[in-house]
Amino acid sequence: MSPLDRKLLRDLWRIKGQAVAIGAVIGVGVLMLVMMTGLVTSLDETRKTYYERYRLADIFAPVTRAPDRLIAGLAAIPGVSAAEGRVVGSALIDLPGLDLPLQARAVSLPDFGEPRLNDVYLSAGRRLDSDRANEILLLQGFAKAHGLEPGDTLSATMHGARRTFRIVGLARSPEFLYTTPPGELAPDDSRFGVIWMSRTALSAAYDMDGAFNQALISIGRNAEEAAVLDAVDRLLDANGGLGAYGLEDHESNRFISEEIDGLRAMSTGVPPIFLAVAAFLLYIVVSRMVQSEREQIGLMKAFGYTNAEVGAHYFKLILAIAVGGALAGCLAGIAAGRALIGVYLEYFKFPFLVFQLDPASFVIGFGVSVLAASAGGLIVLRGVFALTPATAMRPPAPQDYSRSGRIGRSFNKLLDQPSRMVLRRLTRQPGRMAGAVIGIAAGMALSVGMISILSGFDRTIDLAFSVVDRSDVTVTFTEVMSDKTVLELQRMPGVIEVEPVRVVPAILRNGLNTYRGAINGLVREPRLNRAVDKDLATIVMRQEGVILASALADILDITPGESLTVDVREGRQPVLNIPVIGIAETLLGSPAFMELEALNRALREPSRVSGAYLRVDAAHSEGIYRKLKDMPTVAGVSLKADARLAFQKLMDTGAGAMRYIMAAIAAIITFGVVYNSARIAYAERARDLASLRVIGFTRGETAFVLLGELAVVTLLALPLGSILGYFLSFGIAAGFSTDLYQIPAVFTPESYGMAVLAVVLAAITSGWLVKRDIDRADMIIALKTGE
Repeated sequence: MSPLDRKLLRDLWRIKGQAVAIGAVIGVGVLMLVMMTGLVTSLDETRKTYYERYRLADIFAPVTRAPDRLIAGLAAIPGVSAAEGRVVGSALIDLPGLDLPLQARAVSLPDFGEPRLNDVYLSAGRRLDSDRANEILLLQGFAKAHGLEPGDTLSATMHGARRTFRIVGLARSPEFLYTTPPGELAPDDSRFGVIWMSRTALSAAYDMDGAFNQALISIGRNAEEAAVLDAVDRLLDANGGLGAYGLEDHESNRFISEEIDGLRAMSTGVPPIFLAVAAFLLYIVVSRMVQSEREQIGLMKAFGYTNAEVGAHYFKLILAIAVGGALAGCLAGIAAGRALIGVYLEYFKFPFLVFQLDPASFVIGFGVSVLAASAGGLIVLRGVFALTPATAMRPPAPQDYSRSGRIGRSFNKLLDQPSRMVLRRLTRQPGRMAGAVIGIAAGMALSVGMISILSGFDRTIDLAFSVVDRSDVTVTFTEVMSDKTVLELQRMPGVIEVEPVRVVPAILRNGLNTYRGAINGLVREPRLNRAVDKDLATIVMRQEGVILASALADILDITPGESLTVDVREGRQPVLNIPVIGIAETLLGSPAFMELEALNRALREPSRVSGAYLRVDAAHSEGIYRKLKDMPTVAGVSLKADARLAFQKLMDTGAGAMRYIMAAIAAIITFGVVYNSARIAYAERARDLASLRVIGFTRGETAFVLLGELAVVTLLALPLGSILGYFLSFGIAAGFSTDLYQIPAVFTPESYGMAVLAVVLAAITSGWLVKRDIDRADMIIALKTGE
């Protein structure tokens, strides 16, 4: 081993605390990269495999009622490789001990053989016997939530008739990886299920003998999906076609895509932040080490070592820390990815999900770590090359503190000797102090940003379920009903208030921008479920146009005053051109709102509703639920309390859970930055501090000289970190927001207080660790000149 390599090992051991802290920062960035890219690869590859293995359709075509003979016409469309018709419908499941009916979707399977498209994965029991009309397969997640097993019986209301079924198997399906109750955005296994029945049995239940109400279509690789969609719509239009749509608009697939895209965005946006902080810390450490080792550098050059050899020595130091941190990050990323993959397996109902590593993430992680570290190190190495042996071996000129001026003399009268030392250090080396302030401020900015996001998630839930939605129960009808149905709800004992609503599925278009959603018809001055503005004031529904959620307006790239094309996908299916008259600040989904009467008038269907919001007396709730269960026109009943719990669970798992991981990482980064600043300052002044002890300063006074500097730097960093955190919060909030929910950047005194407390605690802990080293320092060794 060469002398320079032995010196390298000694240097690493001497700065082991700083090296570990910087390596941890690098490791965190690589951890996030490996973990997130691995999760993206695992979810994406598993989704593709699952879709292909169980033949998930590329196109879904709902229709009111179409004869089976049209399937041959669909299969003959150019580009179509397979087509199949089936029957689907809504159902209400009645379980013993539950007053509230549970919503379900009934789906038919062929009487004989496996379906050509949208097959199911049988996880328990057996497949259906077509000769037994009462046999069903049940979605495994729903069955598990209620303790149901093959052999159990189940009662359900279908098309107004109560039926009893026998569960013969539990199933999963690529079509129902993400299952939500109608009208809600968050999945809830306990409140929504899927029932599979034989085609003959389900056709009889929904009066669909010889007909289908949904076509499944698979297309070839070279087929143009848009052309196939147009051809399908033309063929089914005469039979009440409701608008064919591709897999990208399928609810389950869309939410999984949102999750994958969110993870992909975080994997590219978050790690560089940590690696940039690490590069900055390495720059400070190595630059100050070079300054403190001027004489050693001069001696090495005097002994004949070239600039390249001396520079390589310090560059190896940088690489050792960077590679060590990257390696630890890779190993930790693998462990974290494997731990989280179980969460996604449960969350998305995959029958199989194995954490797959992305080899590129290791290459990128190591490459970016080394490049980020080298970027800071190369700047320092320029100074190494510039030093000649004679210059390097001559100590740097001491600082001149004689010209302190009138202000300095005034402070000298007020401050004791240790305090004046702290002040001189801060004022005579502003560059180094500024670097320390910026480093700590960057750490605090991360804490401010992540704590603000934690508050943002809570704010989203609170606003959505307390301010916007002030109802207790949401009732959905089996079909569009006369508004007289609302009177039946109002007459129920215990119902305090009823507010009708009509939800009309539609494709919204503005030029080339489209969104498959719905128009929500609200009463003129809604009270139970409102559209609100930025000030959270109720928006009065005006009759002359449509009001869009801010997220939807961004998707469609449209502003108030422009005209929106609304392609209605129910009833007569008119195409409307409606002016946009306002923007609403909704945090859940991307809805559009119209005044109820104006919407019915535009559709030429006066006095029609599709559901209602209820405010009820809790003392009468059980009786209300029982009556709703017995109403044949009711397709579903949803409690706001249950929806809120489901959404809270959604935000605490999956990508939403990443906010807790990132908050913990931000705290680690903050401590690492503060601790490095303290250690660097101690390394620079170890000889000076030992000198103070020799001339009579106590341990407390000596520590004050160093820790007072750390305290001032930390205090100066707090306001700068608050400002940086404010702007960083908006970027992080945008990264977490999706079409499903929008996360605001929430700034509260509590969030800033917690961030300040995190920095102060990090400073106190770092100060205590450094003071312990000061107290243990050997003054004789510290006073020796390193040669």
